Amino acid sequence: MVRPNSKTLITWLDATVVAVALAVVVGGITRLTESGLSITEWKPVSGVLPPLGDVDWATAYAKFLQIPQAQTVHLGITLGAFKALFWWEWVHRLLARLVGLVIAVPFFWFWARGQLPALLRVRLAALPLLVAAQGALGWYMVSSGLAVRSTVSQYRLVAHLGLALVILVVALWTSVSLRGGRVKARGTGTVKARDTGTVEARGAGVGRGGGAVASGAARRRWIVVADLFALWIFGVILTGGFVAGLRAGKIFNTFPLMGGQFVPPGYRQFTGFLTNAFENPTAAQFHHRVLALITVFVAIALWRWARRTDASADIVRAQRNLALLACVQVALGVATLLLAVPVAIAALHQLAAVALLGAAVLAAHAARTAR
Repeated sequence: MVRPNSKTLITWLDATVVAVALAVVVGGITRLTESGLSITEWKPVSGVLPPLGDVDWATAYAKFLQIPQAQTVHLGITLGAFKALFWWEWVHRLLARLVGLVIAVPFFWFWARGQLPALLRVRLAALPLLVAAQGALGWYMVSSGLAVRSTVSQYRLVAHLGLALVILVVALWTSVSLRGGRVKARGTGTVKARDTGTVEARGAGVGRGGGAVASGAARRRWIVVADLFALWIFGVILTGGFVAGLRAGKIFNTFPLMGGQFVPPGYRQFTGFLTNAFENPTAAQFHHRVLALITVFVAIALWRWARRTDASADIVRAQRNLALLACVQVALGVATLLLAVPVAIAALHQLAAVALLGAAVLAAHAARTAR
């Protein structure tokens, strides 16, 4: 049962999850619309205000025209078109600042009132530090496209995405833990034994997800499987970041074959596996396709396994949700590809990826707490 003074902590963490997810999706839209380099300066405080008059707009426009992207991707761009790009990036940066406020202000309020659980203080203190690092990393990413390149570094883009997802996962996991009554909200609160990974044999009931976990070995097995699959999904999402960073979704807009072949022409364009995987758009798309399809098959297999063996109803439910979301995510990915990356569908694809990772986190949590 949720303790009364835990509710505000849970509300804060849930708000963090929502804010980060929204920032990730809007960040994806800025990339899809090629808007991410429209603001060429990093002003954490004064940058909250957009240009307020014709002179300010003319100054921002002139600075944009000096970067390589304005001379290639956006060659001949008008002031009106520039404003459309600018607003997307401005909204993204505003959301990033709001994420910082959503995390930092409540954290310091809870800390000052002594309402941070003792066992979670270090973890929760990491959130404002991570969001500060995320802001710096965001500018580090943008700066890579202002001098020589016409796009940002795909490596920095993926790092920026990955850190955002780490923040989301930390907040979500902690929220679920508090909601389950695992941690007292004040002072010297302790974690119940069953939530530290301690195994309790609860009888031999099995079958179709209705029984209890039959043994310590069974619980440990599900914990390992769920953790590994969550890490797998995190990695697959990052490969999608490379597809985005390399604009790889704009090529081979067919499914299931690429260029009429399973392994597409141009797959081995660069020497060295890692260089080819992370810098060749064809290889990036191929790898993401294959990994996404594997994810669906594994998710469905785990759901069936949970139903047919000794998994509890909580584990079965979590695996079912994970499998369904994996199917939705792949369907959106295929639609994004076949339609040549329309912004709306691609944004839904990114939102579904965040939801899928969240479902994997909940499945990993269920493996630890299922009775």
